[in-house]
Amino acid sequence: MEDPLHERGIDICEETVRFWWHRFGPMFAAEIRKRRIVGMRSSRWGWHLDEVFVKITDERHHLLRAVDHEGEVLETFVTKNRDKQAALKFLKKSIRRYGRTEKFVTDNLRSFGAALKEIGAADRQDTGRWLNNRAENSHLPFRRRERAMLRFLRMRTLKKFAAIHASVSNHFNQDRCLSSRDIFRTNRAAALAEWRGLLAT
Repeated sequence: MEDPLHERGIDICEETVRFWWHRFGPMFAAEIRKRRIVGMRSSRWGWHLDEVFVKITDERHHLLRAVDHEGEVLETFVTKNRDKQAALKFLKKSIRRYGRTEKFVTDNLRSFGAALKEIGAADRQDTGRWLNNRAENSHLPFRRRERAMLRFLRMRTLKKFAAIHASVSNHFNQDRCLSSRDIFRTNRAAALAEWRGLLAT
């Protein structure tokens, strides 16, 4: 961030970048999410639910994530407990924002099964050894940024970062290996143009 601005003759410090991130990051993430929700649903609309462990000052927390069939991160939820109540709160929040889905793919974590049974969706749950690879792979960008940031110190920071990072990562993730060079460049240019439009508003 600092190097491109320095090339333009603008000198800033790391604290300025942090302030910008806290001030404008949630606004950009909300706008990206609002624009993408409409076009997400398809005939194969399904959710992959998974969790990762995140340490905050040597205390283990759980980051629950919902990913759709194309790898788009739909929702994130940070909790201290790994139980039915946390999974139920996460599911209700996701359904309220994105509507219902025909399929929930999970691992064998029992709290997801109990929460789905509570909302009457136990018959739409699929579990399997490799079925949830879509969610497992979507953790990788988050883990890379977590290492670069030298972990988290507060739960509030983790919640904000997870939500913003998911939206921005969705926006620029073009699945380069699945498309030709021309299509990738076209999609990349469209993403950059939309990003500049967000910054201009």
